[in-house]
Amino acid sequence: MRLFVGIPLPSAIRARLALLAGGLPGARWVRPESLHVTLRFIGEVDEGQAEDIDAALAAIRAPAFPLSIAGIGCFDRGRQVHTVWAGVEAGPAIGHLYGKVESAVVRCGLAPERRNFKAHVTLARLRGTPVGRVGEYMQTRQGSFGGPFTADAFTLFRSHLGSEGALYEPLVDYPLDDTP
Repeated sequence: MRLFVGIPLPSAIRARLALLAGGLPGARWVRPESLHVTLRFIGEVDEGQAEDIDAALAAIRAPAFPLSIAGIGCFDRGRQVHTVWAGVEAGPAIGHLYGKVESAVVRCGLAPERRNFKAHVTLARLRGTPVGRVGEYMQTRQGSFGGPFTADAFTLFRSHLGSEGALYEPLVDYPLDDTP
């Protein structure tokens, strides 16, 4: 099964982010119900490893924290932009939670993440989109898209790949502490 860890978004924020879909050729937009803050992509694991990951994530203790969604950015490889995302403002608390999630999955036998952590909400994956169009898109859609809201849980998701894009199934919610 293909897994990842994320923070679910309130429906009002997902609705505001869904309004950003459109205006980029070659974009495959994430479905509004699938929008989330990405913490850690895990990838394909077997049932036993998934159970170990669940147990490790369930042992995490971290405080709930305020989180806002603002700004648009992109990830690229060389001169090709491959992802457009909305930014996450959460202060050091989200980095603290990421560190705990990363440690938990590495203890379960996964390789450490090589990329630096950048809290974000993936809006679209791009194929063949001209860089100039991405720049124009980002300039005209800056702003705040919601929050702050309290991130009071994180979730282990299963990703089902299909011809219409990925469908995300929440498997387990892990509560964050009420007090910092």
